[in-house]
Amino acid sequence: MPRRKRNAGSSSEGTEDSDFSAEHTDSSESEAHAVQNTRLTRSSLRLSRSSQDVKQSADHDESPPRTPTGNAPSSESDIDMSSPNVSHDESLAKELSLKESSLAHRPKRRRFHESYNFNMKCPTPGCNSLGHLTGKHERHFSISGCPLYHNLSADECKVKVSSRDKHVEERTLSQRQDENRHSVRQQAQTERQLRYKEKVTEMRRKRNSVPPKEQKDKFTEHRQTHSSSREPLLENITSDYDLELFRKAQARASDDLEKLRLQGQVTEGGNMIKTIVFGRYELDTWYHSPYPEEYARLGRLYMCEFCLKYMKSQTILRRHMAKCVWKHPPGDEIYRKGAISVFEVDGKKNKIYCQNLCLLAKLFLDHKTLYYDVEPFLFYVMTEADNTGCHLVGYFSKEKNSFLNYNVSCILTMPQYMRQGYGKMLIDFSYLLSKVEEKVGSPERPLSDLGLISYRSYWKEVLLRYLHNFQGKEISIKEISQETAVNPVDIVSTLQSLQMLKYWKGKHLILKRQDLIDDWKTKEAKRGSNKTIDPTSLKWSPPKGT
Repeated sequence: MPRRKRNAGSSSEGTEDSDFSAEHTDSSESEAHAVQNTRLTRSSLRLSRSSQDVKQSADHDESPPRTPTGNAPSSESDIDMSSPNVSHDESLAKELSLKESSLAHRPKRRRFHESYNFNMKCPTPGCNSLGHLTGKHERHFSISGCPLYHNLSADECKVKVSSRDKHVEERTLSQRQDENRHSVRQQAQTERQLRYKEKVTEMRRKRNSVPPKEQKDKFTEHRQTHSSSREPLLENITSDYDLELFRKAQARASDDLEKLRLQGQVTEGGNMIKTIVFGRYELDTWYHSPYPEEYARLGRLYMCEFCLKYMKSQTILRRHMAKCVWKHPPGDEIYRKGAISVFEVDGKKNKIYCQNLCLLAKLFLDHKTLYYDVEPFLFYVMTEADNTGCHLVGYFSKEKNSFLNYNVSCILTMPQYMRQGYGKMLIDFSYLLSKVEEKVGSPERPLSDLGLISYRSYWKEVLLRYLHNFQGKEISIKEISQETAVNPVDIVSTLQSLQMLKYWKGKHLILKRQDLIDDWKTKEAKRGSNKTIDPTSLKWSPPKGT
């Protein structure tokens, strides 16, 4: 009986036709068609999977397709096209999958490393961030890899790297030839080494030690035009041979930094220091601080906890600590009780220390803007002493002459000492100085988030303590301000937040809430008197002219 043709538009991929043929053919023919249709179904499934993979790779642009049509070669090999028994449905299924994958295929875009951030720019003025000093990378984001900073172009860097690679190959070949020599302690120089030595001597002899006037004028003009934004001209400073050695060292160091940046160990461009090693602590930073680029790009800084000098490696820090004579901040110790001391440091007399202190503070403060202009300020540094020295706990700074009577310009508690009561001790000490000066003080705005929380908590305790000890019938905000040295505006805002200030019959009344006072007394009893400032331990008089 003639066999019915299968419908090419069947959606069941030939399964219905196999059932129909099984009814009108013998069992052997039915088994042959079943095997063929099973192979077709599996191949169609693989084709659909491969087309989905091509879609996903095209959307993510991770890798180019392995065939011009976008299909993987393995899916083509699943269907044996050379077989004479290939049906019309097989070719149709392959054609449909090819058309679907060709629609999903997109042109390959130029790819860069995943760490490249195109919002980053080279800090050299006039540089477009293209090229690299090594000649091996398409872009750069720092001075160390900038061809323009080194008075070169991107094409010149590529030419130099090809000549250096050629020289390395020649040197490697010559070293292999010398390996056959006996390894004795004192070997005679080979003929090749003697020729090279004579060549280097001749190159160094040709250098003109006295540069001509035109070259001097060129150096002066370059320095006046670009200042520190470009590398000084190095021609004729030394021999061409030594200059090329220096250029090789620069390129090699830049290549090493680029590898570290691609591995995520260096944050060039962003200049974000991730961690600092400070004494026996390793602290994670919170914000950006404008350290010099050669330090900021390292990602980790090593600091001396006494003189606050910052270094690049653990080895340099260890050598520094072996010879550093500082064991406490510079300046005068104006307070000591137990292990707690406070030093008054003048920004004019100890400029480097105060600048380093401001750079350190900026790593943990968002709104700080003072870094280098430290001369108009006094810094009060709190330390905790042990047998190794006085360790930095925190500090606050204040202007020598503040027209708005600010008693604090910037305040910081080091992260390892936070939530231990040291912040309130610093605030209390600033108001103690205001009391000695017979002034009313207030912190400079804006306050950071943590600073605002600390000050509100301090003002609350001061007011509750004053109301607890007050025995009179009438009280005024002016009297509270004179007794506590807290600004009246801060007192009013604190009373309003505690719901202790009411307006009644045209007057403002202060309510004495006993429940808040009882809660404060309970917390004060649990806390103890270890983290409080003792006014009798202060040995200080206001500076002249304030």
